[in-house]
Amino acid sequence: MLEHGILVTLGVAFLIAVALSPIFIPFLRRLKFGQSIREEGPKSHQKKSGTPTMGGIVIFISIMATTIIMVGKLYGMDTKTYLLLIVTFGYGLIGFLDDYIKVVMKRNLGLTSKQKLIGQIVIAIVFFLLYKQGGFSTDIRIPGTDISFDIQFAYFFFILFLLVGASNAVNLTDGLDGLLAGTAAIAFGAYSVLAYNQENYTIAIFCIAVVGAVLGFLVFNAHPAKVFMGDTGSLALGGALAAVAILTKLELLLAIIGGVFAIETLSVIIQVISFKTRGKRVFKMSPLHHHYELSGWSEWRVVVTFWTVGFLFAVLGIYIEVWVK
Repeated sequence: MLEHGILVTLGVAFLIAVALSPIFIPFLRRLKFGQSIREEGPKSHQKKSGTPTMGGIVIFISIMATTIIMVGKLYGMDTKTYLLLIVTFGYGLIGFLDDYIKVVMKRNLGLTSKQKLIGQIVIAIVFFLLYKQGGFSTDIRIPGTDISFDIQFAYFFFILFLLVGASNAVNLTDGLDGLLAGTAAIAFGAYSVLAYNQENYTIAIFCIAVVGAVLGFLVFNAHPAKVFMGDTGSLALGGALAAVAILTKLELLLAIIGGVFAIETLSVIIQVISFKTRGKRVFKMSPLHHHYELSGWSEWRVVVTFWTVGFLFAVLGIYIEVWVK
């Protein structure tokens, strides 16, 4: 029953994204919702200027519709599902506002860092309050063991760090055609396996809905991309991934399963610290994917390499939780 439901969920989410994309792409192009390329970015990216962005709307619709339909049909909506949808909607809305300001109001940087951070914190607070009201645990467990620690109210700051950190980390990874769509599909695929192993079936269905949605979007986002997801998609995916990690009580495993996102973020932190303290750059450009581009790698080679690394991290995460334990 569940295996059949998983396959149907994957197919429904994929088909919704594939069906909506050809409708949205011309619509976004007519509205001149095209991506502005930063001048300080790789010169090869200038040719992408004007490519429709905000395609994350397609991913968002596919995830929300598929989850509501399939979870409602198979199990009935529960608190965990509502929490996942609230986070996805909240962070997706922040991303949408950011994209809208960029492409409609022609302010290339979108929301200010402070505005975006405030929005992310507000959603995290709402999530924590509903999480506590639902009576969920404030324990943190070491992956692959039965060792856990109850950090009580400090769990709020942990949740805040995960939601804000993951949404920004995933956002940083969205810099090449198909890069984020592929790595997100892998990470959510890994968490779907772990949720299934825990018998957290509604979370597994949600994760599979995300996989189907981003794979359907990837049909149009693979190099050369016909559409970009923008912050609408990347912030929603990042927030959703952190929420899944929290609700499966596999928060610490996010650093491994989301290893590509963590490395991308770390490369930016290293670059900034090095430049401010020594006046020198460690990488040719950050995030890390741009470093390899400027080192002569083709865009497709960088993307496939990062997908491969993401897959290996996902397998490692599953191995630690399922087999080591």
